[in-house]
Amino acid sequence: MAKTLVLNAADNVAILTEKAPMGERPLGLGRVLSQAVPAGHKIARQAIAKGAHVTKFGHMIGVASKAIEAGAHVHSHNLSFSTHGDGGQIGDHLQKAQTAVPKVSPRMFDGYLRADGRVGTRNQIALLATVNCSASVIRQAADQITRSGILDAYPNVDGVVAFAHGTGCGMNASGPGWDNLQRVLWGHATHPNIAAAVFVGLGCEVMQIARMRQMFGSDGVERFHGLTIQDSGGTTATIAQIIAKVEALLPIVNAARRSPQPLSALSVALQCGGSDGLSGVTANPALGAASDLLVGHGGRVILAETPEIYGAERLLLRRAARKEVGQKLNARLRWWEAYVAMNGGSMDNNPSPGNKAGGLTTILEKSLGAVAKGGATPLNEVVEYGGVPSAQGLIFMDTPGYDPVSVTGQIAGGAQIVVFTTGRGSAFGSKPAPTIKLATNDALFAAMPDDMDLNCGDVVSEGVPLADKGAELLDLIVATASGQVTKSEALGLGDNEFVPWQIGAVM
Repeated sequence: MAKTLVLNAADNVAILTEKAPMGERPLGLGRVLSQAVPAGHKIARQAIAKGAHVTKFGHMIGVASKAIEAGAHVHSHNLSFSTHGDGGQIGDHLQKAQTAVPKVSPRMFDGYLRADGRVGTRNQIALLATVNCSASVIRQAADQITRSGILDAYPNVDGVVAFAHGTGCGMNASGPGWDNLQRVLWGHATHPNIAAAVFVGLGCEVMQIARMRQMFGSDGVERFHGLTIQDSGGTTATIAQIIAKVEALLPIVNAARRSPQPLSALSVALQCGGSDGLSGVTANPALGAASDLLVGHGGRVILAETPEIYGAERLLLRRAARKEVGQKLNARLRWWEAYVAMNGGSMDNNPSPGNKAGGLTTILEKSLGAVAKGGATPLNEVVEYGGVPSAQGLIFMDTPGYDPVSVTGQIAGGAQIVVFTTGRGSAFGSKPAPTIKLATNDALFAAMPDDMDLNCGDVVSEGVPLADKGAELLDLIVATASGQVTKSEALGLGDNEFVPWQIGAVM
């Protein structure tokens, strides 16, 4: 029989850890399967009446839309999304969360100490378009610099990166959309992995360089540079000026050297995409174990994707460090309910077709697995999209669930490393913060060896303890922070994953 896993004694479903063929009884009871069922999918451990709760991880993931026989496949054909209770009060598990912060021995990584005290894991020059009109200019400039071979003479420079996007004009000059974009642009320009930045605008757009500089109170003498196409003599002349500016900056940026720095200086973005039924069993909780270790070292981990904690938010609210932290998270969830309804959608529009093919049926089920990335320590702060946290430890950032948009916000908030779990397979990468990708199952790790940095499938296939996998992952995070190249970096991914969150009217 195909192997199965029961995650909690209270669960009325078991998880297939390998494909079950047609005609089999995976649990040795009940009806035989009328068709083959893939790994990661659910099998009923007992008869479940129509309208009864279906439970996984010890929590409700929906209700039976029809009577389900013992041994039957449980999925979209017989399991439906439902409303969910709050499951507890804000902060009532805080003491338990505080005891989950591990005691660790001090540990270091080799990073670039910046003048403001922050530490970079990479040493790059950023070209940032303030508007879509200047996107081609910065891309062409970055491409010409890279192809020229000039960077070969500067081994401590990790590249020149063009951050181009599709907005910056035809938008409100205030409000959530404008706030998001200016936080993202400024957050990337001043990121600890960026040694110098050049803003390039058209000149007449809504997102004005001068206004941004005034808002953030920087004179831009050392790290901030700006020019516009209209003032520079057009496209060709602007590209030439950008290249000349970068050539002047290269010796300065190349002078930076790595030095031992404490793990407390690290901020790690927690992300998942292309999830499957094993994501919440292997890679996500393994990342949660690594997150707890990093918090024990005084570091920061940033959980995000607000629509993908929906239904599992109580697991965060109950360990909120302060009442106002929980209240802010609740407020963002209510905003998302209204935002989705206004656009004719449902919070259960997520999981995606690929998630469902991998065994995830409802957003309640997906969220329970997604929250596991954040580990078990206190939730210390909730920040807006692209906002820079003021606290250490576990932080929640309000972002969409769409990976490029979410990671763009996390990096703007200062994350120097991204850890990305996937069960279906993802070709994601990011800049200036490198992405480490974790496979949730052995088959994916074998199928996409050029994309996956670490296999977590052995948590199930070989019984590797989650604590051991978390420690292995922390070693990989430290090595990456110290300069080890990730699979996505080696593939050159990350240029097209800079996607600021657009909210509001296009005018």
